[in-house]
Amino acid sequence: MTDWVPAMVGVVGTLAGTLTVTVLQQRAARTERADRSAGERRTELVHAVTALVTALAAHRRAMWARERLRLTGADDSVYADARADSHRTRGEITAPLVTLSILAPALADAARAAAHATYELRGAADQTALDTARTRAARAADNLVAQAATHLAP
Repeated sequence: MTDWVPAMVGVVGTLAGTLTVTVLQQRAARTERADRSAGERRTELVHAVTALVTALAAHRRAMWARERLRLTGADDSVYADARADSHRTRGEITAPLVTLSILAPALADAARAAAHATYELRGAADQTALDTARTRAARAADNLVAQAATHLAP
């Protein structure tokens, strides 16, 4: 009867070893998937911030040009072209703003603040107010980038 004890110990040992290896492999695979997913999410967030800041810069330039033309009394057709350009660039802000707000709700307030600061170039009372609004909008975009960098820091 004792002849089967060493065989059972061998079988139990083999099963325990197999189970341990399987558990360790599954844990390693799960960790690898989580790391890959976190890396992909980080990349998506960097792209979203970049797209938004780029769209804000384009709209800021378009609004500054449009409002400068308005303040200097430019020809209606020239102003109409600048106005159309500013409408196009404003529309390009929406998608990256939404994407960023979904990917990183912690950055949504800074993103909206940067967008609103850019929109505030409209209707400036004079060139000084326009330049001040442009500087404020650029700083708000810089603040968004700084907050995103902090958010993404390991």
